[in-house]
Amino acid sequence: MKKIIVMLLTTVAIVQNGNAQNLVNGELRNLMLQSLSNFSKVKEVQQSVQLAEDRLKLVELNQYPDVTLDASYAYVKPKIEVAFGDKTFQFAPEHNVSAAVNANYTLFDFGRLKANIEKSKKELQTAHHVAEQLKVSLFTQISQVYFQVVFAKKAIQIQDQVLQLLNENKSILEAQLKNGNAIQLDVLTIQSKIDNENNKKIDLETNLQKLLNLLNYATGINTVKEGTLQISLKKYTLEEAIQMAVQHNPTYAVAKDKVEVSKSEVAISKLGEKPYVGLKASMGSRNGYLPAINDPRFNYNAGIGFSLPLFNGGKTKQQIKIQEHNLSLSETNVSSLLSELEKDITAAMIDIESNEKRIKNAATQIEQAALAQKLSVSKLKNGTATPLEITSTNSDYQRALLNQLQYQYQLCNAQLELIKLTGINLID
Repeated sequence: MKKIIVMLLTTVAIVQNGNAQNLVNGELRNLMLQSLSNFSKVKEVQQSVQLAEDRLKLVELNQYPDVTLDASYAYVKPKIEVAFGDKTFQFAPEHNVSAAVNANYTLFDFGRLKANIEKSKKELQTAHHVAEQLKVSLFTQISQVYFQVVFAKKAIQIQDQVLQLLNENKSILEAQLKNGNAIQLDVLTIQSKIDNENNKKIDLETNLQKLLNLLNYATGINTVKEGTLQISLKKYTLEEAIQMAVQHNPTYAVAKDKVEVSKSEVAISKLGEKPYVGLKASMGSRNGYLPAINDPRFNYNAGIGFSLPLFNGGKTKQQIKIQEHNLSLSETNVSSLLSELEKDITAAMIDIESNEKRIKNAATQIEQAALAQKLSVSKLKNGTATPLEITSTNSDYQRALLNQLQYQYQLCNAQLELIKLTGINLID
């Protein structure tokens, strides 16, 4: 299994951009590496790379001659003979035997072999880029699940804080109820709020277990300890991001590979109108030679052959036409994909900027909500606060904390999207 991981990492290294950053924490990095050995699709893609390498090797082997050992036996009746007077001359034996080593070698193919080797190399490059595409997709999905887990855990922590405050407030109200400074409705009101927040916590815990199960399916690990909503991604201009995408985005690379493969197919189709020049040689033993037609004799032959296509009903021209249309389609796809990349990169950078501003604004809101909550607790102790006021300040504080957490989560998702689009390595 370790060999498979090493082979995959070697496979995808062809498109590494050399600007690898330590973007994520060690825990997430370990989860991504673990997914390479745990996710079944990785092995499938690795096998496709190996298949492309084998196909290239097969095409390259066509530069060598074909040598075969052939042997045959044939019993012929009636005899091939002619009568001259009282004698009969036999021109072929009844038992025909032969054994020979035969060789065929293409002397001139006018570029066919070279063109097919180049096509196979480009197909191998496509397989490498598909492997990188899978790695990027897998790492992005693992990161998304990881940040969902972190979000759920931190949301549960916020719920615990809110429940603690509510329970403290409930204790104050219960004491005031005993002293006659509060009524039973006040206690029931805050208990209802506590029950509601407990239900929210149960929902979060249920969702967390589902996410951990999904994480375990992809990586074999079902725990998250560090839990940080942070990606250390440096700032890029739009032009820089688009240029990186052109150079390193694996999906764009696969599209460009298809253009190159289509060009090779056009070139190969055009070579169908070229001639072949080949050598043929044979060496062995057979019978049938006069005058001792039954005695095997050593024989050999060598020659050169020439073949020029003259007419095939226009199939070659039609094939060229089809390949040229396929090339045009591939080029259109590249152009369309580039436009989509520019659009998606712009959207991701807008999301990053807006969420950074929201996080900064949320800090002020949290400070204000926390102060309002402290004041309401103080008023409650003095008997001047109503349950509605306490509930309102607790809700505002909870909402401010959750909003900041949501913005941090959205920022991570936007950064992940930009990383995927530009082809930046999540881990080096």
